[in-house]
Amino acid sequence: MIAMGGAIGTGLFVASGNSINTAGPGGALVAYAAIGFMVFLLMQSLGEMATHLPVAGSFEEYSTRYISRSFGFAIGWNYWYNWAITVAAELVAAALVMRYWFPDVPAWIWSALFLVILFSLNALSARAYGESEFWFSLVKVITVVIFLVLGVLMILGILGGPSPGFHNWTAGEAPFVNGFTGIMAIFMVAGFSFQGTELVGVAAGEADNPRETVPKAIRTVFLRILLFYIGAIAVIGFLIPYTDPHLLASDVEDVSISPFTLVFEHAGVLAAASVMNAVILTAILSAGNSGLYASTRMLYALAKGGKAPRFLARVNRRGVPMLALLATTLIGMFCFLTTLIGEGQAYVWLINASGLAGFIVWMGIAWSHYRFRRAYVLQGGDPKNLTYRARFFPIGPVVALIMCAVVILGQGYSLITSGEVNALGLLSSYLGLPVFLALWLGHKVVTKDKPVDLLTADVSQH
Repeated sequence: MIAMGGAIGTGLFVASGNSINTAGPGGALVAYAAIGFMVFLLMQSLGEMATHLPVAGSFEEYSTRYISRSFGFAIGWNYWYNWAITVAAELVAAALVMRYWFPDVPAWIWSALFLVILFSLNALSARAYGESEFWFSLVKVITVVIFLVLGVLMILGILGGPSPGFHNWTAGEAPFVNGFTGIMAIFMVAGFSFQGTELVGVAAGEADNPRETVPKAIRTVFLRILLFYIGAIAVIGFLIPYTDPHLLASDVEDVSISPFTLVFEHAGVLAAASVMNAVILTAILSAGNSGLYASTRMLYALAKGGKAPRFLARVNRRGVPMLALLATTLIGMFCFLTTLIGEGQAYVWLINASGLAGFIVWMGIAWSHYRFRRAYVLQGGDPKNLTYRARFFPIGPVVALIMCAVVILGQGYSLITSGEVNALGLLSSYLGLPVFLALWLGHKVVTKDKPVDLLTADVSQH
């Protein structure tokens, strides 16, 4: 539920409408299916390493052991930054959603209130985080299941009037709008939507029996997430034409134009906008909750490995790294930028800053797995003895690595082809890349770090 909850959020409930408007129903399906396939390969890679060595540092530890200490340093800080900024972005989004019910209450009050709630849930214990995330995730999963059932009934003409048939898939430029450019433009949105599936690797460090539960989660969660995303986009594509102006305007500031709200209204669900507003708020708080947990545990792991101040590795009697939690929560306070530069603009910039970071971490997972398996075999290990084995090695991590690189490099493609190139747009697209490279190369220069020799790499289970 943690992995599933991390991947089902505003990317599905809100951004899916804009994706269909940009690339058409067929283009959106192709983009989400391609990124979904890439995530499947990454989850296979992460599952093999997380069951072999379940630690809170997860891919930071794997990058350090199998690639280099400098790369692990950069991946760890990059992931911490990614989720810490995402916490801030989700708090901004939560304040925007609350405006639906309380338009006169200042946004910063809601951001502060939700930050206190998320901090409290994480400060209690890992169990409190897990329990709250279970219920947050359950609300989202039930909503998507109801949406899919009602959507199919409407497509078949059993509910909400006559069946639309395949009309919306053939009207205008559909099903592929803007061709390859449209699909390319959706890749980052789809990737951001799927980010959170790797949380299962971080949670493995505090799971009771990770060598049994992690493989089970890896095997089942991906298919469920893909079913939800592909299913939801197919339903929206059948029921709402890509030219519908509501889809273009899909945004957390006006939940009444969320594609989910529109479909529920067509199905005759009473107070659909209020219901979806509550669900979207749950999704936002869930993502913030997961982000605070993941970034705190990553900062703790960095401190424990000597890559962050040692005092951040201290834990209280409940096993919570409180100082790391406090430091991460301070980053969450970036949400208060909204009072200075306007809620919507702050949200967009915070999302852009964290979006690319997730793809960089995914590249790190694929590369680490490739080197781990090679080191394991070179040192006499038999892959058959691994608790969980990735099916498609070595093709799997190589394909995932190349796909991640294509998405990262292709971020400016739609800007360049549209002729609307501007320095600010390109900067916001690539913001995460120079930050990561500066961390990696800076640490390498200062420490004179060398790549790990596969013959001596630590492939032990401790």
